[in-house]
Amino acid sequence: MGVQLYTGSVSLVRRSGVGQAVLHQEEMLRSAGIPVTTRSSRAAATVHINTVLPDAPIAALLARLEGKKVVYYGHSTEEDFRNSFRGSNFFSPLFRSWIKFCYSMGNVVITPTPYSRALLLEYGIRRPVYALSNGVDTAFFAPSAERRAAFRKKYSLSPEDKAVLSVGHYIARKGLPEFVELARRLPEIRFFWFGYTNPDLIPPEVRNAINTAPSNLTFPGFVERDELRDAYCGCDAFAFMSHEETEGIVVLEALACGIPTVVRDIPVYRDWLTDGVNVWKAADDWNFLRRVTGILDKSLPSTVAGGLAVAKSRSIPAMGRSLREIYCKEGLPFESPAGETAQAASSAR
Repeated sequence: MGVQLYTGSVSLVRRSGVGQAVLHQEEMLRSAGIPVTTRSSRAAATVHINTVLPDAPIAALLARLEGKKVVYYGHSTEEDFRNSFRGSNFFSPLFRSWIKFCYSMGNVVITPTPYSRALLLEYGIRRPVYALSNGVDTAFFAPSAERRAAFRKKYSLSPEDKAVLSVGHYIARKGLPEFVELARRLPEIRFFWFGYTNPDLIPPEVRNAINTAPSNLTFPGFVERDELRDAYCGCDAFAFMSHEETEGIVVLEALACGIPTVVRDIPVYRDWLTDGVNVWKAADDWNFLRRVTGILDKSLPSTVAGGLAVAKSRSIPAMGRSLREIYCKEGLPFESPAGETAQAASSAR
């Protein structure tokens, strides 16, 4: 008995936050002492589903027909589908109906934040819905002078040079056009946008923003997480101008690396990030400019310690313990190190 992470279509989203979340789930389960496999297993009593691609609800249905429990992760909402890829706004109402159908295939739904949980409940999903962070690997993402030096050497940054970072797909929702304009207004600062999107999916206005970006903005593309860690450690501010998120794993990674962070003042952050304590928040582009320059010239107080505390509270082991609690509360079966199941442990309380 154990838990299977269904990976049938995960390879298609490996470079997204969903792909990273699946890796985190495996680490969470192991840290909580729950046997887990990414291979198809008849012995698995519970199956985790993470995408809403066509094969995913079919896998959920087959699992339930076999008498297994299904944990469906609600990574996506209609709200964060809008203003993403070409044609997304036209199809967003259909997308809402589709994800509602998918998530309803789960016995339990887990979504990253209270904000995204509230959205799913508004959709009318009649399953237990829990808010549980995707977590962050604080053993890997951590402040490092060595990693900072490696990044700055690679990109020819002197000790006096200031650098600002953002991460995400090439989509309007992530705030890419605004980030380009921020770089244009601060020509003496180096800017970096890490991430990649298939050119066929990029809307014209985003493509134009990239093609007309100023020379102080670099697009290194998609990089593996060791190089991304170097960037977090090597830059002086993280400006995440996204208009909509269900959590934002990159925000957690940035905080864990000790980089001062500015996020847009949107509802998803209200329950767990405090302006001036763990991050700085900006209501509009002008305030992003003020916050970023305040970080760089050190006229704003540091939020690094507060950010590190948030990352630690959402570490993989901490989220693993919370995930195990959900299993016990909902009677989801798994085998503990002592050989008992969560169902048995729950019923014995």
